[in-house]
Amino acid sequence: MKHTLSVALLFSALLVTAAFASPSILRLVGTTELPDVSGDMDHLAIDAGGQRLFVCAEDNGTVRVIDLKTGKLLRTVKGFETPHSILFLPDQKELYITDGSKGVKVLDSDTFQLKKTIATTPGADSIAVDRRNHKLFAVAGGEDVKMNSSAISEIDTSTAKLVKEVPVPGAHVEAMAIEQDGSRLYVNVTDKNYLAVLDRNAGKVLAQWHINQARQNAPLAFDEPDKRLFVVCRDPGTLVILDSDTGKTVASFPTGARADEVIFDSTHHRIYVPAGEGKIYPYQQVDADHYKPLPPIVSAPGAKTAVLYPDGSRLFVSVSPGEGKTGAKVLMYAVD
Repeated sequence: MKHTLSVALLFSALLVTAAFASPSILRLVGTTELPDVSGDMDHLAIDAGGQRLFVCAEDNGTVRVIDLKTGKLLRTVKGFETPHSILFLPDQKELYITDGSKGVKVLDSDTFQLKKTIATTPGADSIAVDRRNHKLFAVAGGEDVKMNSSAISEIDTSTAKLVKEVPVPGAHVEAMAIEQDGSRLYVNVTDKNYLAVLDRNAGKVLAQWHINQARQNAPLAFDEPDKRLFVVCRDPGTLVILDSDTGKTVASFPTGARADEVIFDSTHHRIYVPAGEGKIYPYQQVDADHYKPLPPIVSAPGAKTAVLYPDGSRLFVSVSPGEGKTGAKVLMYAVD
């Protein structure tokens, strides 16, 4: 009996080890070329019901629409200055797109006709979304528009109106994460090397958590049930995991260079860091306090923004052509 139990335990341990060591947790299953794009790509959004992928071509001033059933480019939507982030609202059939100094643009998601432009502090860029209360929060201001300070613009997506703007002391503010079952908004203040905690209802800064492990904290993701924030720093490439209640560091790991996204996969309990150096760095969440780095997966130079399909089955990574001196494209990975 003891021998049988020992063999069973050994077999289970081998399975866990194999899962952690497997290089095939992401399998490249498709590539969509994006013609006539130079410079940087930016963020993506998914229309699961319509099987479409929206991709912001930041330096090209366009949004590309890809058919997820065929992997083919459906449409190139023009008329932007520097499109950065995109929110798809299926019930309203609308797209909200941050467009640099042009504010936030609202488009019909079927015709792609411009419905409204919402004026914000110039430099609208990264977003966080409170779908329950119909709110969009956009980073604005900063050094890209020659400002020494930044702001968080709050927009009511049910009326397409600016509600308020909260000033943030810092000339370089990057990604945000939002608490769905509370009122906190987490903001990476990159040039000051801290993570700001805002009460988004009161419009006040509650805390500033300095990041000690590395500099240039930029991408940010959130595991709200486990109260864990995933902060990626660029100098040097480092993943820092924080307690979202206290700001205490839970763990930190080396990661890839020039990342512009970090994704928490709640289905498989993994973290993905797409790095512009040409690799995706995955980490397995064992539990809220323990994480294990997995082998990096080769992608492409410039592959630094990504979006995960809602059920966790596919990961889409956009490739900026400037770094690899190749054409822009989107890589589709099956998640195992």
